[in-house]
Amino acid sequence: MTQHASPPRDSTGKVPSAGAPPVRRSLIAHADVRILSLLGVLAALILIGGITRPDEFLDTRNLQLVLTQASVIGVVTVGMTFVIISGGIDLSVGAIVALASVWATTVATQEYGFAGILFTAVIVGVGCGLVNGLLVAYGAMVPFIATLAMLASARGLALQITDGRTQIVTLPSVLDLGERDAYVLGVPPLVMVFAVVTIIGWLVLNRTTFGRRSVAVGGNAEAARLAGIDVRRQRLYLYLLSGLCCGIAAFLLIVLSGSGQNTNGNLYELDAIAAAIIGGTLLSGGRGTIVGSVLGVLIFTTITNIFALNNLQSDVQQIAKGAIIVAAVLVQRRTASTT
Repeated sequence: MTQHASPPRDSTGKVPSAGAPPVRRSLIAHADVRILSLLGVLAALILIGGITRPDEFLDTRNLQLVLTQASVIGVVTVGMTFVIISGGIDLSVGAIVALASVWATTVATQEYGFAGILFTAVIVGVGCGLVNGLLVAYGAMVPFIATLAMLASARGLALQITDGRTQIVTLPSVLDLGERDAYVLGVPPLVMVFAVVTIIGWLVLNRTTFGRRSVAVGGNAEAARLAGIDVRRQRLYLYLLSGLCCGIAAFLLIVLSGSGQNTNGNLYELDAIAAAIIGGTLLSGGRGTIVGSVLGVLIFTTITNIFALNNLQSDVQQIAKGAIIVAAVLVQRRTASTT
């Protein structure tokens, strides 16, 4: 008679549950390690800033400035993270921010007050995202080419609207949001908006079918299609989401600078992609975290602030960012090969 081996039991005599699959447990473990590593890097940067410029870096106003500056690019990065997780890319985010900011600060738009500026910025961002989504999802264009075309077009249109001049915002209701009197318990309104966008992004990615569909499309688009997911529609929604985030970021930038310029959002696409990458989002798609991307934004913003306080050249900042990106990609490849 054939005897079957009994399953292993714990000290209470019960058979332990299988729990998550080994691959999933491995991915979760790597994600936790990456988040802890990013927190360690951020803590090290704060220590460096505190040592090199203790009176300036640790000043409350400087820390508020770092968080405020991180808020604008941070909102863009949340949208970019979703796009990259799905296996796409969006090179036009900086240009969309510029176009939305100048369109929302024209004299005609300002006549409609606070709501007019906010509504215009969001609608322009969503409209550009719609064009990107249609070209990529239903036009079968490579995301790199489609968003590169949007980058050029949006920058050109922004320049045409402004004629190369800065458009000054004259509405107190908008400008007052950037003043210290508007802070809530020492937290700038822009930072609170960034926090809300981050929380919503995390919930959407980790607690909704939309997030699971985005990961599935990025992991294997054909398998996702066979599983019943409308891949084209999902990609359209993701570029709409990216455009929405750009519109919100444009409004935050208007509040921060008090103006609209065709040069706004310069190199935002590179900063957002870099922050997402060092945060653990795979460029090939299928994996990424909102928390990691936000930590990536905070790391880059802190580096920029430390360099500025120590009067280091901007070219050194770019070299440091490039080195961090290369290191992050190498870590990703090593991590991927062990899972």
